[in-house]
Amino acid sequence: MYAAAPGICPRLIAFGGDEESKQKPYMISEYKEFSSLSSTSGKILARRMALELHEPKNSEAGAKGKFGFQWPTYCGATRLENGWFDTWDEAYGSLIKTLLDNLRQEGRTYSEICDLGDQVVAKYAKKVFLFSAVKLTSLFGPRILQSGNAGTLSSGEPIIFDPASYYGHNEADLPTCHVNVDSSLSIARIFGGFGAPFFEEYHKHRPKSQPVEEYEERVALYELFHYLNHTVLFGTGYAPPSISRMRRLLKFVEGKT
Repeated sequence: MYAAAPGICPRLIAFGGDEESKQKPYMISEYKEFSSLSSTSGKILARRMALELHEPKNSEAGAKGKFGFQWPTYCGATRLENGWFDTWDEAYGSLIKTLLDNLRQEGRTYSEICDLGDQVVAKYAKKVFLFSAVKLTSLFGPRILQSGNAGTLSSGEPIIFDPASYYGHNEADLPTCHVNVDSSLSIARIFGGFGAPFFEEYHKHRPKSQPVEEYEERVALYELFHYLNHTVLFGTGYAPPSISRMRRLLKFVEGKT
């Protein structure tokens, strides 16, 4: 992230430790003093994300044409194994499968979610969502870019932190900070949003992917990761919105085939 957009996050100074050496993992980064993200710094963040962090050319060296990430990462307490994939639908499908596997360990409690989830993974193929046209970008994560992970430096510049980085589709970074910009979108009810000006500024510099008319369905697909992960972390209260999104996606797929 720092290489793609210098200064947008604390610079990593050193890290190490692994299971083989029995050394505890460690990470040393810059220390940053910051306040809450403002409307002004939010618009700067939107512009920098669109033009730098989500610029495909800035991902070429790290990803080498692949989707995913080389190391496991965490979204809350959920471990995501990651890995490299040739296509975005394979990479994102792997993330959803990880969450479904976690839910299967709870027995029959989440059988409906797992059955629907398997169908979504099988049916949202690139021929449906045109994921073959997705350009590789460096991302914060499908995992929670939100107001609690962003702030404003004394210089007025924005700063983001606590990522679960990977290489994927730029729109996957947006649902966790989404507000009701499009009529049916309101992920803000989980995490809190950045506000409509953020998205207006972002899409001014990086327009919605084609086909634009399927944007809301893609957002629903990316929201699904977070609802499923919250079900893994916090239980059955997040199962209904997970199920409703999967049914919506499957209905959409049926209408396209």
